[in-house]
Amino acid sequence: MRMLILAPALLLAACGGGSEDGTQISITGGDNGSDFAAGVGKDGRVSIDAPGFKGAISLPKFQLDAGDFDINGVKLPDGSKITSMNIDGDRGGKGDDRVRVAFTSPVGTAAVREWFQGKLSAEGFKLTAAGDNLSGTTDDGNGFSLTTKATGTGKSENVLSIGS
Repeated sequence: MRMLILAPALLLAACGGGSEDGTQISITGGDNGSDFAAGVGKDGRVSIDAPGFKGAISLPKFQLDAGDFDINGVKLPDGSKITSMNIDGDRGGKGDDRVRVAFTSPVGTAAVREWFQGKLSAEGFKLTAAGDNLSGTTDDGNGFSLTTKATGTGKSENVLSIGS
């Protein structure tokens, strides 16, 4: 079962391109949150640390973008690039899964907030705006937050978090 969690990371890395900055992905899980860990670095290096196996291999780096990610059918704003994705599986059997996606966007903070607020509200998310940030719950009742930071004229760095 644990190796099934790793499969998406390996597939993504294997189909990578030669972009300058790759997407970093980390996956953890197990009874105490540290029984299993796998990751892909920005350089394409894949590491695995699981009971009975520990190793690393180098694959081509890859860059995930707006077309590679969606939440309830809602994609990132056009032109966005994912810089990192962290997936923390059920820690201690408490059902406290968490996903954190950091991405850059060629649109400003207000545009990113408006993009998600409109589209996710239509999908049943309960959202509250605080400046250019959002917080609330998903249609399943999980926690949700979006934080935004301006990085120049009309550009932003953003972090989307879902789960406990």
